[in-house]
Amino acid sequence: MSNEKKRLTTASGAPVGDNQNSITAGQRGPGLIQDVHLLEKMAHFDRERVPERVVHAKGTGAHGYFEVTNDDISKYTKADFLSEVGKQTPMFIRFSTVAGELGSADTVRDPRGFAVKFYTQEGNYDLVGNNTPIFFVRDAIKFPDFIHTQKRNPKTNLKDKNAVWDFWSLSPESLHQVTYMHGDRGIPATYRHMNGYGSHTFKWVNKDGEPFWVKYHFISEQGVTGLDEDVADRIAGENPDYHTEDLYNAIDKGDYPAWKLYVQIMPYEDAKSYKWDPFDVTKTWSKEDYPRIEVGRMVLNRNPENHFAEVEQAALSPANLVPGIEISPDKMLQGRLFSYSDTQRYRIGVNHQQLPINRPINHAQNYQFDGQMRYDNGGRSINYEPNRYESTPKEDPDSKINPFEVYGDADSVAYSDSDHYTQAGDLYRLMSPDEKDRLIKNVVGHMEKVDYEDIKLRQIEHFYKADPEYGERVAQGLGLSVPAGVK
Repeated sequence: MSNEKKRLTTASGAPVGDNQNSITAGQRGPGLIQDVHLLEKMAHFDRERVPERVVHAKGTGAHGYFEVTNDDISKYTKADFLSEVGKQTPMFIRFSTVAGELGSADTVRDPRGFAVKFYTQEGNYDLVGNNTPIFFVRDAIKFPDFIHTQKRNPKTNLKDKNAVWDFWSLSPESLHQVTYMHGDRGIPATYRHMNGYGSHTFKWVNKDGEPFWVKYHFISEQGVTGLDEDVADRIAGENPDYHTEDLYNAIDKGDYPAWKLYVQIMPYEDAKSYKWDPFDVTKTWSKEDYPRIEVGRMVLNRNPENHFAEVEQAALSPANLVPGIEISPDKMLQGRLFSYSDTQRYRIGVNHQQLPINRPINHAQNYQFDGQMRYDNGGRSINYEPNRYESTPKEDPDSKINPFEVYGDADSVAYSDSDHYTQAGDLYRLMSPDEKDRLIKNVVGHMEKVDYEDIKLRQIEHFYKADPEYGERVAQGLGLSVPAGVK
């Protein structure tokens, strides 16, 4: 066997120069479509499972409405569905686990998908988030590798703790989310008893063309309650569909769950000087710096009539936007714009937007004809634009995006901020003594199954850098010592 170092390559055999950072226009700039390695990697990843979702396979959903409760929101965004108090918009939400397959248990320690489709008069707006305000990685180029560690080992077909902690220990940006997930909110009691977050930073634009940066927070009116891991394990064996059943039964008996939507608003220019990169999805914004502002209320009041037609065929994508809501340079979000829609085209077809659950209420009009399962080509003979026919769809200049500057060299560039420890340490220090005890118990219980001591020591070093007590307690629980060079 050769000892020659193996080079990472593309599918065509070309060596990969940087597998950690996607190519962007400058350090904060949006992703460039010339990044063929990112496109190939994401496109291949999107096609790895047939026919269930690659991630978020196990889930359920419900219909409801969103109602605006704050008249001041219109000064931040021209989005029509947020324009006035009392305005109601029909919506559908899909809750899910992330790593498990279709038949997996609901009560596992895992993020929960929190994906909302608003059926607005200006088209569908999808806010595809999680029950956590942060995420494990901050560049989409790392997402397929991260999910591979959460899935089954290709040789044994078993979940692999070595892969999980090997990746996390070599990706220190994951520490904030790792700490969050092993705390009391890591296993929600039900889908009703958890918050939801847009996680990413988005851009709002008002009718005067003034831009703002925004983060979304859905706060549960039922309260936030977690499950003890022992209880969750027992429920997983007794009723793997526990969360699915709970949501269905609550709505069926008229106990309609509700969430208040709040946003954090950052003035556009603040992004250039804020103490954290506001587009880094592994970080949060301080609520002292940017207090939460109430927007409205979401109520779920109707169960699906058919799970497959309405939940499994629901196709949500952060690329589904409406005028007044735009994208930020968040590198993870930039990759999701392509990946989510591409996944749906592969999973349920290029014309998935025509399915009833995905169809916009304002009737889509474009020149995208034919393709598999196309049942309506619009009754027109004109399938191109520009054209001379006044009765055919034309572009709307008022819906152009708000311009923003990009700068810098096109390169595979990392985020400038390498402080992965302060916010994770702050989260640890905010916990009560009992919460810290449970966190340490959960982390140690997860890590003790790892076979390799170097992985454990590398992760202990991250915990210690976040907070010395945090690292010392995990090390003690694993029967190890914090590496001498760290202290």
